[in-house]
Amino acid sequence: MINIKATLLCGFCIFENMKKVSAISLLLLFISFCAFAQDMSAESQNAVKKFIGYVKAGNKEGLAGITTYPIKREYPIPAINNKKEFISRYKELFSDSLVKVITKSSPATDWSEMGWRGIMLLDGAIWLDQDGNLIGVNTQSPFERKEKAALIAEEKKHLHESLRNFLQPTCIIETSKYRIRIDEISSGKYRYASWPLKNKMSDKPDLVVENGEIVADGSGGNYHFQFKKDGYQYVCDIVEMGEDDAPPADLIVYKGEKEILYQKANKLIN
Repeated sequence: MINIKATLLCGFCIFENMKKVSAISLLLLFISFCAFAQDMSAESQNAVKKFIGYVKAGNKEGLAGITTYPIKREYPIPAINNKKEFISRYKELFSDSLVKVITKSSPATDWSEMGWRGIMLLDGAIWLDQDGNLIGVNTQSPFERKEKAALIAEEKKHLHESLRNFLQPTCIIETSKYRIRIDEISSGKYRYASWPLKNKMSDKPDLVVENGEIVADGSGGNYHFQFKKDGYQYVCDIVEMGEDDAPPADLIVYKGEKEILYQKANKLIN
């Protein structure tokens, strides 16, 4: 069972990386955690103890050896792709506060088995797979926060001037004909901008729709953005979990209730 007290105490860990998710998604996520959490087996506790031991000792090489790559970071911070990058960026990933949370945690009560999803610390600050390999770090260190702000500021310089006002980049997808960029422009509100694929994002977009929303599609992690303008609805589906042949994203356009366009898409950022 999930340690509810620990979940509340470490809530900052998950909210650091949940800025893109609506209140509905957070609720579904919590329900999902409660539904799938299992008591820790002795084998899983031993795997967690090994991980905690490496962190406590500051053993970067040991941790690098039990990490499954890439370790994704919040865009536009690049992912950690191999052992060499893990070791050089260790302090970026494991802040002093996160190290303290990990080393003070109890394998029996602060970690939970989540079925095929793996093993999580508290409310998802750290994820290990079922063999004890590190697969996710869902906190953002002070260094990463500064790095993200600097990278976003640089990215804005290369956008059309009409699109430079936003909180954070959220998603870019490309279909066979269009490039769509979605940015969070205020808390929980999103902007859709699209170009013909041949154009650059420094060019004026052909279409801009503001005040879009993000909607969770069940508890599996999939979601979509929806935007409405002049009787049209533009929907960008983001597939985090689906069939092997499912596209990572798609674009659907409706006129009234009628679907007038469907195109599969690739995710450039998300």
